[in-house]
Amino acid sequence: MIRAYKFLMRPTVRQQGALTEMLRDHCSLYNGALQERRDAYRHASKTTIRYGQQSAQLKDIRAFDPERQGRWSFSSQQATLRRLDKAFAAFFRRVKAGEKPGYPRFRSGSRFDTVEFPKDGDGCRWDATPRDPATRVRLQGVGHVKVCQHRPVVGKVKTIGVRREGRRWYVVLTVEQGTLEPLPATGAVVGIDMGIAHFLADSGGDFVPNPRHGAKIAAKLEAAQRSLSRCKRGSRRRRKAVESVARLHRKARRQRLDHAHKTALDLVREHDFIAHEDLKIRNMSRAPAPKPDPDRPGSFLPNGGAAKTGLNRSIADAGWGVFLTILHAKAESAGREVIAVDPRNTSRRCPACGHTAKENRPTQEKFHCVSCGHNAHADTVGALNVLRAGLVRREAAPA
Repeated sequence: MIRAYKFLMRPTVRQQGALTEMLRDHCSLYNGALQERRDAYRHASKTTIRYGQQSAQLKDIRAFDPERQGRWSFSSQQATLRRLDKAFAAFFRRVKAGEKPGYPRFRSGSRFDTVEFPKDGDGCRWDATPRDPATRVRLQGVGHVKVCQHRPVVGKVKTIGVRREGRRWYVVLTVEQGTLEPLPATGAVVGIDMGIAHFLADSGGDFVPNPRHGAKIAAKLEAAQRSLSRCKRGSRRRRKAVESVARLHRKARRQRLDHAHKTALDLVREHDFIAHEDLKIRNMSRAPAPKPDPDRPGSFLPNGGAAKTGLNRSIADAGWGVFLTILHAKAESAGREVIAVDPRNTSRRCPACGHTAKENRPTQEKFHCVSCGHNAHADTVGALNVLRAGLVRREAAPA
């Protein structure tokens, strides 16, 4: 099993400068490799350059520019070239699938924030047993950087990454772990229904409130963005305003992650089996298509775009995708079972008689079966139907 650990680093002033230079030089390598691919395709009869060809040039690049490229780890530079190769692979995949292509773009120094080391001990070293109390990570060209290790690392470290977030620096470890001991069985099963009014409702009738972290900072974020719009580009004041906006976004993201981790952990500890809706979040948050006015060419009819924008913002603020990813990861490490089921009609089907109709849900919260008269909260009904569908899928799955 592969697991990731993220720790805050405490670099000195000199080390901060070296880390910044490392990101700058890897960004330059990334952009140069992208430019080479573009030029080869446009001016050399649509020639395609692969990762292997660009990786073979690294030795000459390092010898030509020892001050900026030769001082860093060869493996980390290969990882940067492999990162570009993955971007092109994703581009061609989207083209074949008929999706929006998204051609790989050049990166500015402020938007290139990660350097990866593919192997512990090759240009980097995680010092798990240091002589002094502080944990350190050794990076080629930077030195031994102090790390705030807030929990033990269990398993063998495979890869190491350095990430910049604002003014903070983090080290990300990818660890290979053996078979983990599962949590004791509880015999409990649960179905969950994701929502906006409540973050989730379970089949037992309980609700987890939606914290709405993004909505809570909306006023501060609006003021910070308004201040940013008045700043002159390239000025020191604008850089400070950009950092203020980014700081608010980071705070909301950390709060959202914290809430998702705690909610998922509670579900995993208390239940052996968890069923949830197989939500297509990208489709749910898609902007509505415009409606041309047949009577007035060039004009459009109202399509509810403003209301859909607010709903999309609420969906993004809830963070359903992040929560479900964390839930699956925690369930796997704890030996729990998680199944996604088809969400269609889960809030319209009566759990008492099975009657399915749009009229069964007259309001957002109320469920009233027009066939048998069963009354309940609509989200609780949805969670019950999700649980039943999940149990049916589990029983039908081959052993």
